[in-house]
Order: sequence, then structure tokens, then C-alpha cells
Amino acid sequence: MTVLVLAIFVLAYLGMALGRLPGLALDRSGIAIVAAIAVAASGAVPEGRLLGAIHFPTLILLFSLMILSARFAAAGFYDEAAAWIARSSGRPALLLAFTVAIGGALSAVLVNDIVVFVMTPLLARGIAARGLDPRPFLAGLAGAANAGSAATLIGNPQNIVIGQVGSLDFWAFAAVCAPPALASLVVVYVCVLIAWRGSLRAPAPGAVLPDPPAPTFLDRRQTAKAGLATLALLALFATPIPRELAALAVAGVLLTSRRYATRTMLASVDWPLLLLFTGLFVVNDALAATGLPADALAALAERGWLPDRLAVLAPGALALSNTIGNVPAVVMLLAVWPQMPAGALHALALMSTLAGNFLLVGSIANLIVAERAHSAGARFGFADHARAGIPMTLGSMALAAAWLVAGGWVSW
Repeated sequence: MTVLVLAIFVLAYLGMALGRLPGLALDRSGIAIVAAIAVAASGAVPEGRLLGAIHFPTLILLFSLMILSARFAAAGFYDEAAAWIARSSGRPALLLAFTVAIGGALSAVLVNDIVVFVMTPLLARGIAARGLDPRPFLAGLAGAANAGSAATLIGNPQNIVIGQVGSLDFWAFAAVCAPPALASLVVVYVCVLIAWRGSLRAPAPGAVLPDPPAPTFLDRRQTAKAGLATLALLALFATPIPRELAALAVAGVLLTSRRYATRTMLASVDWPLLLLFTGLFVVNDALAATGLPADALAALAERGWLPDRLAVLAPGALALSNTIGNVPAVVMLLAVWPQMPAGALHALALMSTLAGNFLLVGSIANLIVAERAHSAGARFGFADHARAGIPMTLGSMALAAAWLVAGGWVSW
């Protein structure tokens, strides 16, 4: 049984790295679910333990935040933010600054994947309509979405997992991680500005510009309601109420709407991402039951290679995030070592998130930007992302490491 579970685990994470299994049309979510079905059908995870293998508080919190973000999207808030950037007057460098600032700020309090999903097409079309190359702005949006999301426990899926499994305090986490996340936004801006300086120039005189995107509509009343719901949620995070229950209560209120049908709101939920988490929880539980992770952890401890030091954690996060992806990497690491110290958990959240900017495959947010840009007629490929992604990652991770060591949260 151990050999079978290990084979399924290796195949599943190989699929995470490749994005698919050769010869099959399975994406990462499909691979995770099929792997979970395989370990369940083999008896490696008995029926009585199957539900216990799934960390439902994480799924509930992620689902609830998606509902909150969907309410902003339905009100036209994200569309208006992207359109405002595209139509703002000023030099391209200023437009890039707006892109990084707005993308980073929104990603800190709303799930970054949804932010870039909604904003990317309109931003790409709006920038192109001004006769500018959309790629620097797409690089800025992707980089800012990752860097900004590192600031809080609700900014991205991997931070949500870390916060739930580690029972981290929301505001204490922000006190540690928000300053390096803010500094990383500056790094993102500077790196994109330098790497794409040749493309950041005004339209040539007499250039024929494409038609601008259709006007956006912002429902100010519904946006205000969503904003109040966000403030209420942040306030509830300061109470003893479990985060997932607080978020679920807010989501329930938002679903009780006279304007937006429940079906419309639920259609905005990223169900494949929730299924990805579900499948990985089951697969990792099956591997943990074999005892192999515990043996591996003991061997690492004997050699001083535990990922509680930056010398191990930082390169490990960089390598894993850009092969299997930062979400699967975090789920796997926490399955191997669920009792990771709080300081190491803060470092894991920062390093795995910032490492996602290195290559296009490093985070789901990057892939969403590339796919949504393509749907809007803009090109944003692997080399386009790496052009600024590599230096912004190395610079932001170095700053975050210095901050963590200086604050005494983790050793080098």
C-alpha cells in the first residue's frame, strides 16, 4: 500500500509541476481530484477518515472570501478600477504606478486570483487603446497581486491555508508581513519600470489607436455595501470568533440580496481551486499515514535541514513554487510538518508568495493574467513575465529575509 500511495503522490505532484499529465486533458484541479479518488478507492484513506482528511475551515474561509470578492465584481468595482487606470492622464510610468498600487492594495484584502481575473482583460484593452504596450502593465498587475497578497492571511490561497493550519492571529500576521509586502510593491514597480523602459512611452504622433473598451458601470451603492462587509469582516477577525465562521456569516449576508441572484454569485466562485485543495488534502493525508513524511522530517532534523531557517526555506520555496506551484507546495509542506513554529509560518507565507513572481508558472495569479490577457487580444507569455519577474522576486525575497531576521521572527 505504501508503494501505491507514494506512486500516486509522485504522479499528482508531477502533474502539478507540468500543469497536466502527458496525453490527458486533466488540469491541476482534475489531477488532484483523480489522485484523491485513487487513494480513497485503494483503501489508503478509509471512508471513515476521508472527511477528516479535508481541512474544511480552510475551504469555508476561501469560499466565503470568493463570495465577498464576487460581490465587488458584480457591482463593477474591479472593472471600474481597471478602466480608471487605463483612462487616467499622465505618463506611462504613472499609469504603471497606479496599476501596482491598486492591484497590490486590492489583493491584500481580497483573494488575488479573483482580482486579476476580473481586472486583466479591461486593463489590457484600455492600455492598448492608448497605443501603449499592455505587457509592462500586465507584469505590474501580476507582480503586485502576488506581492500585495503577502500582507495578510486572506490575500491568497496559500496564506489562507497557513493561517488556518497554524492558527495564526490575523493582525499579528499583518504586523509581520505587511511591511515587507509594501516594500515588495516598490520593488515590483522599479523592476518593471527598468525592464520595460523601452515600451513605456507615449503613443507616436498620428498613431491609429484601436477602439476603446466599452464603458464600465459602477454600482456605487452595492460597492459601498461590499466595502462595509469587508470592514465588518476585518473587525470580526479581531474577535475570538473563528475566522471561517466570521467569513461565512458575512458571505451569507451578501448572498441574501434582492439585486444579485444566488446562482450568479455562486458562478463567480472558483470551484476548481476549491477542488484542488480538497484533492491535495486527501492525497497528503494518505502519504502522512504511511509514516514516510515523519521519517523524512526526522532525517532532516538530524542534518539541520528543517525549513525553519531561511537558508533552507527561501531556496526551497523558490524551487517548489516554480515547479509544483506555491499552493500545492504549501499544502505539501504543512502536511509533512504541521507543527511548524509561528515564525517559520510567517516566513513560509512571505517566501512562497513572493517566490511566485519568479516564473509565469509560479502562481495561479500569473497564469490567470496570461490567460485573461490572451482572451483580450494581448500577448503575455513566459519570457514577458520573466523579464521583470526574476529580478522582482530576488529583490523582494532578499528584503523580506532581511526584515524577518532583523525582527527575530526566524533565523538565517
